[in-house]
Amino acid sequence: MSSIFGKLFTISTFGESHGGGVGVIVDGCPPRVEISAEEIQSELNRRKPGQSKITTPRQESDLCEIVSGVFQGKTLGTPIAILVRNKDARSQDYDEMAVKYRPSHADATYDAKYGIRNWQGGGRSSARETIGRVAGGAIAKKILHQIAGVEIIAYVKTIKDISASVDQETVTLEQVESNIVRCPDSVAAEKMIELIDQIRREKDSLGGVVECVVRNVPKGLGEPVFDKLEADLAKAIMSLPATKGFEIGSGFEGTLLTGSQHNDEFYLDEAGNTRTMTNRSGGIQGGISNGENIVIRAAFKPTATIGKEQKTVTKEGEETVLAAKGRHDPCVLPRAVPMVEAMVALVLCDHLLRHHAQCGLDI
Repeated sequence: MSSIFGKLFTISTFGESHGGGVGVIVDGCPPRVEISAEEIQSELNRRKPGQSKITTPRQESDLCEIVSGVFQGKTLGTPIAILVRNKDARSQDYDEMAVKYRPSHADATYDAKYGIRNWQGGGRSSARETIGRVAGGAIAKKILHQIAGVEIIAYVKTIKDISASVDQETVTLEQVESNIVRCPDSVAAEKMIELIDQIRREKDSLGGVVECVVRNVPKGLGEPVFDKLEADLAKAIMSLPATKGFEIGSGFEGTLLTGSQHNDEFYLDEAGNTRTMTNRSGGIQGGISNGENIVIRAAFKPTATIGKEQKTVTKEGEETVLAAKGRHDPCVLPRAVPMVEAMVALVLCDHLLRHHAQCGLDI
C-alpha cells in the first residue's frame, strides 16, 4: 500500500480503525524545531470523534504519544514516531458488514484489490487513518510558521446548498472554532447545524465544501513540471477520505470568464514588490507560488455509511439489503477542516525544504 507522502518532509501513516492504534512516522524534519505533545494534541482534538451532536458519538480521547525524535521539547532531526491508541472500538457493530458491501464505501474495492480486508470499522479505509496526517501536519505547521510566518486556516464553506460568506483576508481560527460546524459565518453556521442534525435523525448524511486560505506564503514554492504546487496540493487533498473534488483560485467558475477578465494584472506595491490586483490564480502561477494567498476548496461527498436501508450485494455475490449499524458522522465536514489544513501544511513544508535545497544557496 502507498502509505508514504512527501519527498523531503515525509509522513508514513499506519494502523486500522479497530486495531490497537494508529499513528505516523515523520521523517525529514529539521532539527531544533520546538514542538510539544500539547501542540500536536490541540490539532488532534479538532479532528477527534464525539465532539458534538453533529459528529459520530464514538468516544476517543485520541491522546498522542511521541515515541521518538523529540528530546527536551525540540526535534532531533531523526524520525518522529507518534502513536494514538484506539480505546472505544465496537467491532460487533460491523458483523453484518463483514459480508455485505456498504454502497459507495471502500469495502468492495478493497476485496477486489487485496482479496482480504479488515471489515471492523473499515480498517485502513477508515477516517481514523487521518490521525497520523493531522499529527504530522501539526509539526509541518510549526515549521512553516517559525520559518516564514505562514498561516493556514480552513473552514466549512458550504453544507449541501447552504453557503457561507467568509472574508479570506481576515478570517481567524477563533471565528472558525466558535461553533460546532466550524463555519465562521454565524448565520450560515446555525442553518448548517440545524440541517445536519435533521439529517442525522433521518439516518442519512450530507456533503459540502471546505475552503482553505494560506497567508504569508513565500514566493517560489513548487517544482514544475510534474510537481507543480497545485498538482501536489490536489493529490494531497484528494487522498483524504470522502473527497470528490478540488479547486484552486477561480476554479471551475473561471471557465465562465474571458482571458482579460480572468488574468491577474500585476502592479508594484509601496515596497517595490510585484503583486497581483486580483487573485483568481489562487496564489499559484505556472505551478509556483507567487506570494499571494493560496486559496483552495475541497468537495466532500455525503458520508457513505448510513442507517437507511439500501440495496447491496454480499461478498459471495448475492443481492441483499443493508441498514448499516455503528457510529458515523452524518456530515464529515466539521472534522475534515483540520485534515485539510494538515495536508496543505505537509505539501507546503515539503516544498519549502525542496526549494531551499535547490535554490537556497547564494551562488
